[in-house]
Amino acid sequence: MKKIATLFVLFVLTNSFDQRENAYTTGEWLKMRIHYGVVNAGYATLEVKEATKNNKKVHHVIGKGWTIGMTKFFFRVEDNYESYFDKETGKPYQFVRKIDEGGYTKNQVGFFNQNKNTVLVKDYKHDNEKTINVPEEVQDIVSSYYYLRNHPKIDKLKVGESIAIDMFFDGETTKFKLKFLGKEDISTKFGKVSCLIFRPYVQAGRVFQEEESLTVWVSDDDNKIPIRVKASLAVGSLKADIEAFKGLKYSFKIKSK
Repeated sequence: MKKIATLFVLFVLTNSFDQRENAYTTGEWLKMRIHYGVVNAGYATLEVKEATKNNKKVHHVIGKGWTIGMTKFFFRVEDNYESYFDKETGKPYQFVRKIDEGGYTKNQVGFFNQNKNTVLVKDYKHDNEKTINVPEEVQDIVSSYYYLRNHPKIDKLKVGESIAIDMFFDGETTKFKLKFLGKEDISTKFGKVSCLIFRPYVQAGRVFQEEESLTVWVSDDDNKIPIRVKASLAVGSLKADIEAFKGLKYSFKIKSK
């Protein structure tokens, strides 16, 4: 059950490529219902707002995750992830990570210096800060999802092909690989939706059973929003399905009711 919100934002995670027209806009809001086995365990949301950083308008994305019902009593999760990133380049300026997962807590803010290729991480829980060197095209965990939605190759991959990004998370940069598995029509509460299937390669052992424990279904339209996520965890399994949405830039394509 651990790290529900982390899973939600992580599943949708290349060095520099030209970006296509944005697949999203200010006001987009997504909500996923999360099941742990057969239990309705919680929800996760992502919302695109606007803010000002470095005297320019930027995207401000807020990701939240929380447990509900009996799950909340056994394992309480209240997570908040935020990212401020450039509207044109997608490069991040700042991230926020404030989480409480069954007593495991973090309270951090990171500031990206794109000229020096560094991140200043301020840890408010431990009252310290550290400057870390990063690659030139690095993304944070939330900005990665939006960067990939705009990637010019995201809907042109052949089965078995992959794209990758440098992602900064938990004080270090990792190469995150996203492999295309094919296409599938899946049933949702809104009707049947055509999807692209991806497999993010993740670190085995800490949360997941193995590197290939995560599978993601993304809408095969101009929005590229998450429709379904399945994961085999170290203990049990997780499934998340799209529950609600609003403010999409493009119409949401449904094949049949």
